[in-house]
Amino acid sequence: MTADDVRVSADALARRALGLPEMAGAHAVAAYVSVGAEPGTRALLDALRARGVRVLLPALLPDNDLDWGEYAGENSLARVRHGGRMDLYEPAGERLGPDAVTEADVVLLPGVAVDGRGLRLGRGGGSYDRVLARLERAGARPALLVLLYDGEVVAHVPALPHDRPVDAVVTPSGVRRFR
Repeated sequence: MTADDVRVSADALARRALGLPEMAGAHAVAAYVSVGAEPGTRALLDALRARGVRVLLPALLPDNDLDWGEYAGENSLARVRHGGRMDLYEPAGERLGPDAVTEADVVLLPGVAVDGRGLRLGRGGGSYDRVLARLERAGARPALLVLLYDGEVVAHVPALPHDRPVDAVVTPSGVRRFR
């Protein structure tokens, strides 16, 4: 994809996500800052903040679990390199603890693909598997949304017993619900 394709896709993704009823009523959204070839999230993060939504962003811990901090605009991000892996953009301010995600009305999950059952394939670190387990233990029931490109919605992804389906996938061209 060209840089223009990526920008156009990010804008379309933000419009689609912002139009969801789950987002319209959200007071807090756990999101992430896209990196590499992931669908762009910055337009969405800024639009949520402009609506007065509290946006929580993850910070990767050494054990691959996630801590959370609040997004206060692009200047509130720090570029962090984790070992030999990719650089991530994380909140530079106060850490709120791994349980902060349980306060979210919506959790936006990154992924590589999602299938017709709503099962998400992540990057393999297990960070969001821990998040989903934490939400379940806390009895929290936020809307679970995956942000992907259209071609990343596939017929089948491999699944393990601990994998949980998401509620919907949002792509630049539309929304597909699973539950």
